[in-house]
Amino acid sequence: MNRTYHAIRQPVRRPYGDTYLLLALLSFAFSVSITRLFLALTGYPQIGGGDLHISHVLWGGLLLFIAALLPLMVANRWVYRVTAILAGVGIGLFIDEVGKFMTSSYDYFFTPAAPIIYAFFLICVLIYLQVSKPRPRNARSELYATLELMEEVLDHDLDENEQKEIKKRLAYVVDQELNPDLNYLARDLLNYFENNQLMLTPAKPGWLQQFLSRARELETKRLDQAQLKRFLVAGILILGIGSMILPCFSIFFYFINFSTGPTSDIFWYISSHLILLAAGILLVYSAILLRADDESRALRISYITLLMYLTIINLFLFYYYQFGTILAALFQFILLMGVIHYQRRYTHTATNQE
Repeated sequence: MNRTYHAIRQPVRRPYGDTYLLLALLSFAFSVSITRLFLALTGYPQIGGGDLHISHVLWGGLLLFIAALLPLMVANRWVYRVTAILAGVGIGLFIDEVGKFMTSSYDYFFTPAAPIIYAFFLICVLIYLQVSKPRPRNARSELYATLELMEEVLDHDLDENEQKEIKKRLAYVVDQELNPDLNYLARDLLNYFENNQLMLTPAKPGWLQQFLSRARELETKRLDQAQLKRFLVAGILILGIGSMILPCFSIFFYFINFSTGPTSDIFWYISSHLILLAAGILLVYSAILLRADDESRALRISYITLLMYLTIINLFLFYYYQFGTILAALFQFILLMGVIHYQRRYTHTATNQE
């Protein structure tokens, strides 16, 4: 006899949801950067004539609308990747014109627009970091993931790795024995995969896995610890020295050209550039420590300083130097990833050997 349960509305995290969100983030950053670069190189052309101007915010809205409709109409798993990319590009085109919608004069070059866009991107990054964290497993979430992965059986696109993942998830549910109905369902599905000779497709690693694999191979062949350290020292020195030179010249020319400006503007301008100068000094100091083999302290200082760049200092830089800061932010991010990689690969290894 069937039993009656209360409906469960608790959300379940989608498998590979962090990957889809990462695709959206990359598409968002790419669309904003390319849009600004294209408009700057082409002299900010307009589609239309006279009173008609088809702004790219409309194309962004169209892409967002398509991204919203696709998962409602199509059940295949590949639709989530397409949706993530369309949504990222759409929100990039949309938020790029935030200055027009915050000013009565529809000013596309509204100065606070750049830091607002960057702050919004940082919020999305924080969401991604939360989503990518491991979550406690339970029978309900494992079955959700299993049923979604089984779509590959219907599409004749199931590979060996996906089959192993499905079996692993089902075995977990069977071992729990908390809910008889879920336990029976998991056992029957597991029997299906164990007792049927399914036609499997060759495993095809995604573009990210291929890139990481080739990067590891290149590092193994061409880049040892000493070379990576030299690159890090050079990169940190370049950023640190540049961060020390820029505030000195900027403050000097600010007083020459805007000596009669509002006091509040002078305060924030000088304060932000002094913070940039202090960060540059810290980076140069960390590069000296790293060169002198004081790796633990050097990596800790550079890690914290680079985080300050990406989360705090760049907000001011985007305000004063607008989208020219994009390349600097990208360079800072690459340096931060290099510091984290060096710390994980070499300092942990040395600690374990000791």
